[in-house]
Amino acid sequence: MYKIAVAGPIPRDTITTHRGDVIEKYGCVTHPVIALAKLLENEGEVFPVSHIRKEDLQPITEVFSAYANINTQGIYTRHDQGTIIELKFLDQNNRQEKQIAKMHPIEPEDMEPFLDADAFVFVPITDFEVQPETLKYIKSHSKGIVIFDAHGPTTLLDADGNRHRRYWDDKDEWLPHIDVLKMNLEESVCCWFERDYQQLGEAIFKETQHDHLEAFASYVLEKGVSVVYITLDSGGAKVYSKNKKGLHQFHVPSVKVDHVVDTTGCGDSFAGGLAYGLTVHKDIIKAAQYANVLGALRTQGKTFDVFKNRDETNEILRQTYS
Repeated sequence: MYKIAVAGPIPRDTITTHRGDVIEKYGCVTHPVIALAKLLENEGEVFPVSHIRKEDLQPITEVFSAYANINTQGIYTRHDQGTIIELKFLDQNNRQEKQIAKMHPIEPEDMEPFLDADAFVFVPITDFEVQPETLKYIKSHSKGIVIFDAHGPTTLLDADGNRHRRYWDDKDEWLPHIDVLKMNLEESVCCWFERDYQQLGEAIFKETQHDHLEAFASYVLEKGVSVVYITLDSGGAKVYSKNKKGLHQFHVPSVKVDHVVDTTGCGDSFAGGLAYGLTVHKDIIKAAQYANVLGALRTQGKTFDVFKNRDETNEILRQTYS
């Protein structure tokens, strides 16, 4: 039986979509956890790991109770701290974010019960939620793959709870303890250029486009990361790894969708797809394909019913990538 732990916040989200619809739900960790539960039915367990408010325990538990292979022992209320976020989409992909409350950071002791997991998926959304000591602890005590989303360390809160992009200045402390690094194109800019994103400005971001990706990926891989995935929205994903000939890169096209309802959680779902492909198939390209499928499915509705079972997901993958 496979075991996958997914660590990060379970925020109470209020989302205003680009079409003006208002959605209230628990987000972030819930997306990859439920997607993985459907893919791993009768084949594995999924363990969400998060700190939440006591008042959110019952409704969050109810969300997961529909899936027999989700184990909620890693949902902690001892600090009575959880995340509350308001999201307002300006268009399909860009949004304004305000964080009303924040979770207690995930610490080594929180991960101790899950050290026998095949994979650990970290999906922080802000820079204080996971610390490098937690990843170091896992790498020292477990053989599981560490998959890390750079959305957390490239995002900060100001005094008013507004969320902003930031330069990931201490990434060298993190990279030796990460096996798989995942991010979007904007976050890659915040990882590579030694200025805050606001200082870079839109003009520089558009000018650089993909030009920095090879140098950035090479740097990250030299620091100990095995694979780098960079998502390109409808452009699919870039996959970077090293072989005997040096840097190897591969482009995995996206799964086409005709109508986008809500893109919240697409990156988290993508990370879940990576965990499934790497754990079950042990193939970095197949992992990107599963990740693209889950990210595309996430856009198709307001509930977790958008995710499909293993056979249905495999059929989408076959139709797209055969």
